[in-house]
Amino acid sequence: MENNVTEFQQEDTNTETTNDVGGVAGARLKSFIERIERLEEEKSAIAEDIKDVYAEAKGTGFDTKTIRKVITLRKLDIEKRREADDMLDLYKSAIGME
Repeated sequence: MENNVTEFQQEDTNTETTNDVGGVAGARLKSFIERIERLEEEKSAIAEDIKDVYAEAKGTGFDTKTIRKVITLRKLDIEKRREADDMLDLYKSAIGME
């Protein structure tokens, strides 16, 4: 009769050990890395949602480049926006666009 040999494999318990090495607190570093990874995943999901909203706006007939420009302008305070508009007008005048 043939002997059946069962190989035992070490279970992956997903509990990696962390070490303090060279003055670096391993557990704390791992915590930061895991938080960043979760936030990156959330950021990717949000970016996909934003892309969908732009596609919806485009499907309704809006120009997405103009929407992006408006969003950029809304981020600026009113004084910075005026300065940017004045510079744009100045440059356009300088090259004969107006």
